[in-house]
Amino acid sequence: MSALKKITRREFLQRTGQASGGLVLALTFVGACSRPGPGPAAQSANAVAPNVYVNIRRDGIVEIICHRSEMGQGIRTGLPQVIADEMEANWDMIEVIQALGDDKYASQNTDGSTSIRDQFDLLRNAGATAREMLIAAAAKTWGVPASECVARDHMVYHESTNQEAAYGDLVAVAASLEAPTEAPFKSREDYRYIGKPIDTLDGFAFTTGQAMYGGDLALPDMLHASIERCPVVGGTVVAYDDKAARAVNGVVDVVQIAGPTTPVAFNPLGGIAVLAENTWAAQRGRATLDIEWDLGANASHDSAVYRNTLTESVTSEGTPVLTRGDVAAAFAAANETLEAVYYAPYLSQAPMEPPAAVARMTDDGGCEVWACTQDPQSAQSTVATILGIDKQLVKVHVTLLGGGFGRKSKPDFICEAALLAQATRRPVKVTWTREDDIRHGYLHSVSAQYLKASLDADGFGTGLLHRTCFPSIASTFDPNADGPAAFEIDLGFLDNPYAFPNMELETAKAIAHVRIGWLRSVCNVFHAFAVCGFMDELAYQAGEDPRDYLVRMLKGNRRIDPTADGAKYGNYGHSLDDHPIDTARHIAVLEKAAAMADWGRALPDGRGLGIAVHRSFLSWVAVVAEVSVDGEGKMAVEELWIALDAGTIVNPDRVRAQMEGAGIFGMSLALQGALTAENGGIVQGNFDTYPVTRMSGAPAAINVHIMESTARPGGVGEPGVPPVAPAIVNAYFAATGTRIRELPLRNAGIV
Repeated sequence: MSALKKITRREFLQRTGQASGGLVLALTFVGACSRPGPGPAAQSANAVAPNVYVNIRRDGIVEIICHRSEMGQGIRTGLPQVIADEMEANWDMIEVIQALGDDKYASQNTDGSTSIRDQFDLLRNAGATAREMLIAAAAKTWGVPASECVARDHMVYHESTNQEAAYGDLVAVAASLEAPTEAPFKSREDYRYIGKPIDTLDGFAFTTGQAMYGGDLALPDMLHASIERCPVVGGTVVAYDDKAARAVNGVVDVVQIAGPTTPVAFNPLGGIAVLAENTWAAQRGRATLDIEWDLGANASHDSAVYRNTLTESVTSEGTPVLTRGDVAAAFAAANETLEAVYYAPYLSQAPMEPPAAVARMTDDGGCEVWACTQDPQSAQSTVATILGIDKQLVKVHVTLLGGGFGRKSKPDFICEAALLAQATRRPVKVTWTREDDIRHGYLHSVSAQYLKASLDADGFGTGLLHRTCFPSIASTFDPNADGPAAFEIDLGFLDNPYAFPNMELETAKAIAHVRIGWLRSVCNVFHAFAVCGFMDELAYQAGEDPRDYLVRMLKGNRRIDPTADGAKYGNYGHSLDDHPIDTARHIAVLEKAAAMADWGRALPDGRGLGIAVHRSFLSWVAVVAEVSVDGEGKMAVEELWIALDAGTIVNPDRVRAQMEGAGIFGMSLALQGALTAENGGIVQGNFDTYPVTRMSGAPAAINVHIMESTARPGGVGEPGVPPVAPAIVNAYFAATGTRIRELPLRNAGIV
């Protein structure tokens, strides 16, 4: 083996001429991703911490603790915008500190589009509390009522006496005060940062190569691990020969990781780890391992056969979860009926950065971890359980994430690093390859959807039967789970907004044979594909323009309450009073997207427009897609128009970027995304067999409109994805007259 020179990816880009300009290479984790969060704040004469999210230093710098993970969505900018606005802090006096995993921050799981929508008031309160504490300190200093003081521009003023004090000058006095128990919020018209476009704090680091991700981390004396896992979930090692691996130059050790647990949860899958002085040696050694596997109970899983199983299940009688009126009677009295089965395959999150984590054991018997994790609290607790130590002895640092999409909320890869660090008593870095991530991750569930509707003589829908069938995320935590869980049918199924006077929603059984997990938009992906596609079918069956038909079936300003029809509906943990299912908002985004696309305009042969609207994560999104089909039958997405109603918006630039990204992500799922299983294992392994939309396949434009709203914040990161696929397939039908009910479109040979 020739001498191996350590080279960063940035140096590689420079040397191959693919980077423009110079890049700063001499970096530390602290400098590029901000320093790790502090322990419990201790008030002193040098700083005051009104709450766990804010610390004000004597030099006037306001440290804001970001307790969520940054994976490109801009939360390390959006979260400080909310806090800084309420506390009247100047933006150039803000320093953002990434929090460690700690229960004191409430939920740190950057998942489900919750960072703003679930914590908007919490963040406002953190800023308002800090502001009121500083006002109280100024009032005490001047001997005046606090009610006569006002905070503005990083200062507190008592205007009647012309006294003023900078925030930093008030720290010593504020440190002697109790934090207020109540703090009023600012009026919307006084917002300085909320609702305003602000450049991302990490933007310069992202674009100049200074950003530090999980894959960038290195510690002194660190070993690199590459792990061979059983190709089938549940499989175990029978025997292995590691002689050839140990002979590879640079390999230090070979360690067996215990087999999978039942349930698998967030625990490692087990396997054989090759540890070496560098990643290349570890991977070379791994390639030489000779392993005999017991493939276990899932060895016969075949996705083609399983599709038939799902179809049989979904077209048989199911378990009712919502009943309105009498669907059977509606079908019997119908002028005509229509039925269809929609199918969507397994998917991988496939973030550009595969999972990576570094772990080392500490002198106090604990474990310290650095990882690209969406959920440091789950990482902390799972590592503690795996190692058999107290949770308080586990410290989890959060790096920047090169994408996540739900994959990095599961800490199995972090646990692997921790177990190997415990076994070797050296720091260990586990790096998953692209193939590892696609074949051994937590897959988005495969699904079959059955829909049947009745129409009256005017084409109005009188009855709807919708049955959903898919292996559940719950199976990852409960081996007895045999179909959709309650929290999953909240996702685009129970909240059907259409005014069918008779409706029956049912679930059908499905057994899991792989690890099922969250992927961006979760079950909304296949529910929206089926519902939005089927509604388009009904429009054509009724002989109506699809946009007009959707407006008619949404039937004006109604508020939907699934619980009134017997459903156990959670509304994402929010009350229907605070976040109603309001069909007026469906219609508003639908009509806006249609207007943006100049819906109804004449199109040349081979072109078509498709439209879809869907509510998810407390936000409404409508998408219009324009597609073209060439003389050889190949389709291209020419342009997308997206209208979003997410209530109150914090940073419109980041929201717009999220919608643009959702357009590309949704296109990938619609056109390309599919995992297949044979002999229990996933066939695909990299972007050659699991393609994503590339620049050459992107539309000419993705046009985004954000609706003005004073409503409570909804989600942003996930709601843009679900309507994209149905808008595209509906556009394809408009262009060709051929209906597509299966994803991805490449299976039909048209892309």
